[in-house]
Amino acid sequence: MRLYLPPKIRDPLLGAVSRLEISFDVQLSLRRVKRYGFKLGRDWEYVADLLLALFSLYVMAQPVFFKLFLIVAYTAALLIPFTSQFFLPATPVFTWLLFFYSSQFIPKSWRPHIWVSVLPTLESVLYGANISDLLTRWTNPILDVVAWLPYGVIHFVAPFVVAAFLWVFSPPGAVKFWAAAFGYMNLVGVVIQIIFPCAPPWYELREGLVPANYFMRGSPGGLARIDALFGGHGYDKTFSGAPVPFGAFPSLHAGCSTMEALFLSHFFPRGRPVYWAYVFVLYWSTMYLTHHYLIDLVAGGSLSCIFFYYYLSKMPDELRHPTTHGVPAGPYRANSSTAIPLDEESGLPKTFAHTPGGPNGSSNGHADGYGGWEEDDDASDGDDASLRDEARLFTAGKGRDSFDVPQRGDLGEQGSSGPRRGAGARV
Repeated sequence: MRLYLPPKIRDPLLGAVSRLEISFDVQLSLRRVKRYGFKLGRDWEYVADLLLALFSLYVMAQPVFFKLFLIVAYTAALLIPFTSQFFLPATPVFTWLLFFYSSQFIPKSWRPHIWVSVLPTLESVLYGANISDLLTRWTNPILDVVAWLPYGVIHFVAPFVVAAFLWVFSPPGAVKFWAAAFGYMNLVGVVIQIIFPCAPPWYELREGLVPANYFMRGSPGGLARIDALFGGHGYDKTFSGAPVPFGAFPSLHAGCSTMEALFLSHFFPRGRPVYWAYVFVLYWSTMYLTHHYLIDLVAGGSLSCIFFYYYLSKMPDELRHPTTHGVPAGPYRANSSTAIPLDEESGLPKTFAHTPGGPNGSSNGHADGYGGWEEDDDASDGDDASLRDEARLFTAGKGRDSFDVPQRGDLGEQGSSGPRRGAGARV
């Protein structure tokens, strides 16, 4: 049985797969780490990840052997080149997930006061009414299902879909910025929820304005109607034991959907009406299901905008302006005449360098970039025997970095002197 894919899907997919690095040589990663070095001003994000991970492991009420297993497994994943190309960029996401899970074990004596009336008061002052309360006064099964799909289903699948689309159809390197912006936005959101715990609308409906405490369990809110509709108890169990039951502000459902729409609108602008329609429906569903006030949604969306534009400013020109540098507004096609080539001079992957260029003035167009072990493959130790071995390894086609960043000026504009390097990726 042969599976046929249209060229618009097949060609970018083959191009993305061909850029994958398939080496399992740990020595290769160790040499990269050695050349990369460490600079606090450049690598403070990794330091913050490490400190939060250590704190999470410290408070986590799990056996010591389980914690050691997590450390060993993740370290091994970073040292193996094949797995590190996925796990290293995803470090902010893993840090967020670990911190979110471990937050339930933070001693209650360490936690601040829970604010019950702040959010409904702010909503009434800013918007003239409790918008969330108005949206929950009339419900029916059809609206329940319409609200449940984006809030309880699509929300958990969408980040993986966006990452896959960026990896296959956008210029190389976009998915690294997606992981950083998405991961750190959620991580900061959870930190705010723990420092400034606020009761969501379902608490006001259930308890009124009675002071809350950390012995109280969470609630599925309007999702309880979905459990009743399908005859299950999944959402009741999930939300009753949520690690952060009083994490209404900011809304990370709103933050995630806004981040997804911002990235998709930037790289695939033709679908903007669809992306933002989804955001609008999800915003409504969070209030309809009594999980968030409108002020929570505004805070979550604003947080996403801050991180999106921060990482947009760190992108190379080829990613910051993908529709004006020879890359079509549609899917990125690796075999087109406008394809952004890999670095074929050295045969080495140009992982996200944090410096404008090497000693010879060469640049991969990625000043102050994010991710990757290497600072520049054209560093002063480029004539080292180990580096030459690595170059032969990659030129032989045994390995590719799936997130190679093109060199500035390698877009093959008409009228440029000299032949274009790698116009048309090998797939």
